[in-house]
Amino acid sequence: MKKVLKAMSLALVVALVFASSACKKSEKKETEAASETAAQTQYPLEITDGYGTKVTIKEEPKKIVTCSPAMTELVFSLGKGDCLVGRTALCNYPAEAEKVPVVLEDLYTPNLETIVAAQPDLVLVDSMISKDNYDELAKLGVTVVAFCDETKVDGVYSKIEKLGEILNAEDTAKTVVSEMKEKIASVAEAIKDNTAKPTVYYVVGFGEGGDYTATGDTFVNDILTKAGVENIAANATGWVYNVEDLVARDPNIIIIPAWADGMFQTTAPYSELTAVKEGNVIVLESTDTLDRQCARNADAVEMLAKLIFPECFEAEKAA
Repeated sequence: MKKVLKAMSLALVVALVFASSACKKSEKKETEAASETAAQTQYPLEITDGYGTKVTIKEEPKKIVTCSPAMTELVFSLGKGDCLVGRTALCNYPAEAEKVPVVLEDLYTPNLETIVAAQPDLVLVDSMISKDNYDELAKLGVTVVAFCDETKVDGVYSKIEKLGEILNAEDTAKTVVSEMKEKIASVAEAIKDNTAKPTVYYVVGFGEGGDYTATGDTFVNDILTKAGVENIAANATGWVYNVEDLVARDPNIIIIPAWADGMFQTTAPYSELTAVKEGNVIVLESTDTLDRQCARNADAVEMLAKLIFPECFEAEKAA
């Protein structure tokens, strides 16, 4: 009887070993299959960048310098933050970005030699770097790709997907874009019953130096629209607005950055606006999610909608 039990135990152990082995082989095959189906960028890759320049990316970039906070955020959102060898002094998100060496203190008159010294195989720039500096970098033998400003959030989707192709992160880019679209669609669903859109004015600058806001041709205007409000400056262009028009339109809500809090409300004629008198002023501690064209733009839409229509998200809070 003992021999039978011993034989049965041995058979059970053997069966488990074979089952474990078969399971591991199955998992290996599934991993290999997933790897094969993942989108892989084929290099050399030729692309046309924001300045209309044809650029050839010879191989997958491993050492990247970003010349704006937005480009830094985009690289991290695509899971390529460990490839960064240089950034600007203003790149502060995500927190890991602050560990990357600073190679640009001044965004508008950068030290190009410092960028070259980082020995990048790719430099990513946007409108914060002038076309002249872009050309100079190219002349120094650096592979540089420019992404120009978009005026719609849809343009950011395209920007993310294009950068994903360049960095061999196409699947990640698709996921990021999908999550952005889902969040914005969720906001649209939550506020869909608000037929009367409140009028809003977004303060970029004010006072003796002139009045500046997100006009209809700006990217921020699209974020405001997606948040369910009417931007009173939608018919203006070039970030410039007339203070007389601001007073005449007298918007329901004023949105200001933290640096303007207090000064705006106590300076004439802004102090006479109904929104100021009734306390309908939204103060943003940071405007990065609105101003930077990046994956967090969907967060900006959600943030503004929740601040302006809190009642539409009460069920979410309860959950």
